[in-house]
Amino acid sequence: MHDPAPHGEESPSPWVMRFAPLVAGAAGVLDLACGTGRHSRFFAARGCSVVAVDRDPQALACLAATAGVVAVCADLERGAWPLSGQRFDAVVVTRYLHRPRITQLVDCVAADGVLLYETFAQGNEAYGKPSNPDFLLAPGELLDIVRGLLRVVAFEQGAETLVAARPAVVQRIAAVGNQRAWPVALP
Repeated sequence: MHDPAPHGEESPSPWVMRFAPLVAGAAGVLDLACGTGRHSRFFAARGCSVVAVDRDPQALACLAATAGVVAVCADLERGAWPLSGQRFDAVVVTRYLHRPRITQLVDCVAADGVLLYETFAQGNEAYGKPSNPDFLLAPGELLDIVRGLLRVVAFEQGAETLVAARPAVVQRIAAVGNQRAWPVALP
């Protein structure tokens, strides 16, 4: 489920920018369901090698001239998982949820890697789309997903103003692999 707001030239998510210092400058980054690549461009500008995955070839075309970014057109919800066996220093996901692939997504985080995830949560239906429960996280769901797999650096959930001053209910997590030095210095 992609964000109903246009991707255009949006700035990176403040959540992603806040925890970007956890991602080394030369890291391999997966930007999953990247849209036009606001996070792909952000991490590439920091010297990272980015794999940007989305099912929309027109959205990915916006990344064609971006150094450090490899765009992969793949439908994450149908067919074989396109990233099987691959690990990344950082996995970034915003405004996307497809529960049947969530375990495979977490498996893409390297043992000392970083997961930055932010998407809509239950209660968002009061503000508009997405309103389908399939695309809304249950309270604490991201915590449940990473429990025993990753260490939580930060977690938030609740209502706030997002894109175009539109209220939304969101959930977000920053977590690191169990082989990452602990405690993690917060940015």
